[in-house]
Amino acid sequence: MNIEKHLKVSEFLDKRGFKVHLNKLNEAVIDKVYLDLNNKSLNIELCCDFFVGEAEIIKFRQVLIEYLNGFNNVNINMNYVNINKDLNTLLNDYWENIVYLISYEIPSSSAWVNNLKWELADECLYIYINNEVALYTLEKNNICNKIKNKLKKELNVDINVFLKLKEEEINSIDFINEKIDEEKELTKSIINNNDKIESGTKKECLHEHKAENFIYGHKIEGEKVDIAQINSATGLAIVEGEIFDVESREIKGGKKLYTFNVTDFTDSITVKVFMKNKGSEEFESVVTNGVYARIQGDVVFDTYSRHLVIMLKSLNVTEKPKRTDKNDEKRVELHLHTQMSSMDGINSFSSLAERAHEWGHQAIAITDHGVVQGFPEAMDAAKKYGIKVIYGLEGYLVNDSKPIVINYKDETFLSDFVVFDIETTGLSPMNDSITEIGAVKIKNGQICDRFSQLINPNVPIPEKIVKLTGISNDMVKDCPAIEEVLPKFYDFIKGSVLVAHNASFDVGFIREKFSKQNTNIANPVLDTLGLAKGLFPKLKSYKLDAVAKHLNVSLENHHRAVNDAEATAHIFIKCLDELEQKGVSKLEDINTHLAGKKNLSKEETYHIIILVKNYVGLKNLYKIVTESHLNYFYRKPRIPKSLLLKYNEGLILSSACEAGELYKAILRNKDFNEIRDIVNFYDYLEIQPIGNNKHLIRDGLVKDEEELRNINRKILNYGKKFNKPVVATGDVHFLDPQDEIYRRILMYGQGFNDADEQPPLYFKTTDEMLDEFSYLGEETAKDVVINNTNYIASMVEDILPIPDGTFPPVIEGAEEELINITNKKAIEIYGDPLPSIVKARLDRELNSIIKHGYAVMYIIAQKLVWKSLSDGYLVGSRGSVGSSFVATMSGITEVNPLVPHYVCPSCKYSEFIEDGSIGSGVDLPDKICPKCGAELNKDGYDIPFEVFLGFEGDKEPDIDLNFAGEYQPVAHKYTEELFGAGYVFRAGTIGTIAEKTAYGFVKKYFDGKNIAIHPAEIERLVKGCTGIKRTSGQHPGGVMIVPKYKDILDFTPIQYPANDKSSGVITTHFDYHSISGRILKLDILGHDVPSIIRMLEDITGVDPKTIRLDDEETMKLFISTEPLGVTKEGINTDVGTLGIPEFGTKFVRQMLVDTKPTTFSELVRISGLSHGTDVWLNNAQDLVKNGTAKLNDVICTRDDIMLYLIHKGLDKKRSFKIMEKVRKGKGLPEDDENYMREMNVPEWYINSCKKIKYMFPKAHAVAYVMMSFRIAYFKVHYPEAFYATYFTTKAADFDADLILQGKDVIINKISKLEALSNDKTAKEKNLLTVLEVALEMYCRGFKFEKVDMYKSDSDKFLIGSNGIIPPLKCLQGVGETAARKIVEERKKGKFLSVEDLMNRAKASKTVIEALKNNGCLGEIPQSNQLSLFNIWFLF
Repeated sequence: MNIEKHLKVSEFLDKRGFKVHLNKLNEAVIDKVYLDLNNKSLNIELCCDFFVGEAEIIKFRQVLIEYLNGFNNVNINMNYVNINKDLNTLLNDYWENIVYLISYEIPSSSAWVNNLKWELADECLYIYINNEVALYTLEKNNICNKIKNKLKKELNVDINVFLKLKEEEINSIDFINEKIDEEKELTKSIINNNDKIESGTKKECLHEHKAENFIYGHKIEGEKVDIAQINSATGLAIVEGEIFDVESREIKGGKKLYTFNVTDFTDSITVKVFMKNKGSEEFESVVTNGVYARIQGDVVFDTYSRHLVIMLKSLNVTEKPKRTDKNDEKRVELHLHTQMSSMDGINSFSSLAERAHEWGHQAIAITDHGVVQGFPEAMDAAKKYGIKVIYGLEGYLVNDSKPIVINYKDETFLSDFVVFDIETTGLSPMNDSITEIGAVKIKNGQICDRFSQLINPNVPIPEKIVKLTGISNDMVKDCPAIEEVLPKFYDFIKGSVLVAHNASFDVGFIREKFSKQNTNIANPVLDTLGLAKGLFPKLKSYKLDAVAKHLNVSLENHHRAVNDAEATAHIFIKCLDELEQKGVSKLEDINTHLAGKKNLSKEETYHIIILVKNYVGLKNLYKIVTESHLNYFYRKPRIPKSLLLKYNEGLILSSACEAGELYKAILRNKDFNEIRDIVNFYDYLEIQPIGNNKHLIRDGLVKDEEELRNINRKILNYGKKFNKPVVATGDVHFLDPQDEIYRRILMYGQGFNDADEQPPLYFKTTDEMLDEFSYLGEETAKDVVINNTNYIASMVEDILPIPDGTFPPVIEGAEEELINITNKKAIEIYGDPLPSIVKARLDRELNSIIKHGYAVMYIIAQKLVWKSLSDGYLVGSRGSVGSSFVATMSGITEVNPLVPHYVCPSCKYSEFIEDGSIGSGVDLPDKICPKCGAELNKDGYDIPFEVFLGFEGDKEPDIDLNFAGEYQPVAHKYTEELFGAGYVFRAGTIGTIAEKTAYGFVKKYFDGKNIAIHPAEIERLVKGCTGIKRTSGQHPGGVMIVPKYKDILDFTPIQYPANDKSSGVITTHFDYHSISGRILKLDILGHDVPSIIRMLEDITGVDPKTIRLDDEETMKLFISTEPLGVTKEGINTDVGTLGIPEFGTKFVRQMLVDTKPTTFSELVRISGLSHGTDVWLNNAQDLVKNGTAKLNDVICTRDDIMLYLIHKGLDKKRSFKIMEKVRKGKGLPEDDENYMREMNVPEWYINSCKKIKYMFPKAHAVAYVMMSFRIAYFKVHYPEAFYATYFTTKAADFDADLILQGKDVIINKISKLEALSNDKTAKEKNLLTVLEVALEMYCRGFKFEKVDMYKSDSDKFLIGSNGIIPPLKCLQGVGETAARKIVEERKKGKFLSVEDLMNRAKASKTVIEALKNNGCLGEIPQSNQLSLFNIWFLF
């Protein structure tokens, strides 16, 4: 189609006979036409001097699309010219087109788009919206940019567009449905109805005082619907369920929006309701997390969440339906897993114990998989609910004494042996059939006869078996049945020792088939699998083909019985030769000779329940857990039977579940003697509900449910025969039936194919268990469910798994030593006699410390710090230890908590400022001693001791020390030297599933099944999956000290962190929190700052302790870039603290800009603000900006709260307790708020306390600022030393290829990284930080030298003659190991060639390439072969 240019649109349409009713567009002129036949696209530009409505343009476009069949990409662009109007008039005329654009982009906007208003201000277009839903929708659709682009393109007007919420009451429009008018009206009526409810009569809105009878709206009548059945057509719905995630927020017009989720465990949904602030208090106090309610409301589509929600009309709090245990006689659960059963148990022990208590159960066991990490929680639950806890575990038993030969008498190696193998249709001796028997007879060590027979199983052979064995249905259809073959085979094996590889399988099948002919086989049996494990413990695999390969035995047609039997026979003969060489010639000697020589990691594990009877048993269990983790861990903590026999005193053993030794023996049809020995090993036997073991049916190991019942009957009979109690257990993994979904999700995430086939492993009532075992008869069911479980419980004594009390280490004379050290130091500083203020503080602290037994803790810390200082490393203190003057005088911390003061280093004259006018001694003006004329020292930070120990000395002290990172191992080693090996252990931790990880599991499950899920249900499932154990670990620096008069196993077992033997570290098995109140925990942390200080001292020779903390030039660094000699524009920051610990981040730099600190005490306050949570942001920042309070008045550290409240006249102890609640984020109870108001505490101060989630202690802030100020001093006065040190600590993030190119390249890269905004990766964020400091260094006139193979260090940045020399490892491609090897080798002599470098330094091609690209190789020749010239030159 030809489209003529410069035609009017009307002319163009007339020429082609189009009958289209257009108005203004008819007069527009076709200016340009762009046609692309390949892509079938058409672009037309129309020109006119008047505005055309967008609807006409769309109509014209549609005509063209219909005419140009196949051209879907048709665009009409308007170009408005010669419209000479002011911008305001222009926009007024054009506004209709903007409205149309919004309607076109957002079809659901029709309800509110015509209510939009606009305003032109400051050359910007502001669009006002009257509800938050519309605002959200516009922002989500990026409408501002679309309008801006349209104005630029069509009007050539370039202005910014902004959206604003109108300052008026938010009304019903907030939840207008974007689909159809009916839903819009419905939502309006809902909101109007809510208003009526709030303002109605008492009859219309009943508010009962008791929460359980609370009614909002009306009493709800009618049938409830499952939430899972709700859809967009539901309309008015009644649901019933548990409320969670309750939130409220104030909105415009004096209203509150309440949002909460509700679940009935079929699904979850969100509920929303608007309420006026007035009268909402009761609703807010009653409708809380965990409340069970009946809810009525309209189901509408919510444009916020893009999901269905219920707009609340009525809510009735009701009693939650609960399963109750109504039987007068109660059972005891003896097999129960908690969240400490890694990635398997779902509920906390506390919730399970609470339920048992509610049901009236007298006791409950805890038996997690392989661990006892739930014991601390169980101990607390026992106290809380007054229930007896039976402590134990479900272990992984390895039968290390499992015989290789059974049923033997006096047979020798010259006896007759029949080596045989069978092929079957499946794995169950009882339900599957034999398809082939192959056997080889050995006499006098030689093969003398063979037996081979295919067998017709009279059932179809499964396809997978055909593929495995090659035996098809056609091959066996004419073969004899097993009944014909067995008599012949019996004759063949008569009088012989049976030999098979994994004999329990083959013999189990044969025994079962013989039993059906009333024939018993009692032949001795030898298992070549066990024999190979004993003789060749280092083999990776013991499958038949692997053993055959190891012994050079030919194995053809593997998985055919005759071939496998032949190969096994040759293996057996070679094994006999091996045994004879070791002096073994009789069968009875094989078991004893090979005992203990197996690799237990290759052995099968069986589940076993181990319960603790008394304190002897508890200690023994801790020994077993320790050894199973330290010595026998392979994928799981294995317990050798021999170990269990060694430590079985005080323990009760049970046969456990279907994974137990007894159940497996029954499944495998083991002979009577074996089963007798197994049964006799245990104190009682277990049976479990049929539903627990249905997977055995799915796996083909049992035929049906009746067979599962028969197995339980067999166990019951064995119990009677061997006088063992039989108990019924639930193998509990979760609390209620509906909780299985959490386990399903976790198992799916771990790759279990049967995750959706969850057994009913919930905690059952007595009646539920009696029903499960009713097939045993009423009397027997009562015995196994009630009588026997209570009997086992009665055997167990009440014990505490962790002893009560505190058990500090003993250092003889610690009290006297502490008194002497502190008094000596105090006199050294303040003179003798001590000033009264010093003596009073020292005596008060010493009395409290010694009275409560904390002197040892101080002496330990003192010895560690003095050791570090003597080795040349400063130590930084953490936490509130700097609140203790005794800590200062004993050298544990530099922080002096006395009030600001002067003291003369010469004559000891002192002057203390006690009026609170000075926040820090550093800020005192310099002063000369009035007595001797010496310059006075300035010190003191005014920190109360009570922050550390409380007013009664009853707060557990916590001394945390920051050692240099490289010195931390030395400090840990020295701790062991102080207390002895076996008394110092790393503090263990337990890693559980966090919310983010849980979300990943939930998402993976539903995505994998293509199921859409409501966000409310996601939230519920995420909560249910959190808190479950994933792994164990270690505290970064915490060590636990056991006193010499105790054993670590008195408190906890021990293990490797994350069971990693290579870590070289042993941790407590319990999370350190659970035992830190019993034995001493020391935090010996590794930190960069002491390392930085040490490196700066090494480079400059300046003792950091001599640096004045009131240095003027250094102080200026925190408010400007002047001390650096650069402009703020040059380095893109207003202050000079880049690279300074605690003050270098963008967040803290902005705080410095906002607050402009000029004193050391203000820096301390900023440090406190920056490290707290919700202390500065949304709190103090607003108070300072609004002028409500000054920086010196707002809450910065936890000490501020206590001191301020005491100053206001509040009780000291109460002030301390308020401080403790606030700093832990617990807010303010109502009585504390009222008390504060009574004492005239301002409202802004109370509100500030309520917002705080976490607070720094002042002592911690002071310690940090002291170290940071010293580093800042070096930055100002020793810049090259500072940069060399800084980049050394950041070497992992230093990109030499980039940074060495210079300032312009860095500026360009910074711009690119900043453009990524929040999309930067962690690596990119770290790089940006380094680039900012590198740019600053260049701007100050300092340079880098190139990396040099002979001048560069392997790890450290060095100061060279022409700049800072980067280390070898900062080159991309040269790692730390390679760099260190190069430095090591270059000390031995220069590298003659690249070949020499590669050989000596073991440098890879990647390393060589990196060195070459950076010019490090110079003119080193490639090869070691020297030319005649080279040789002549050398001589």
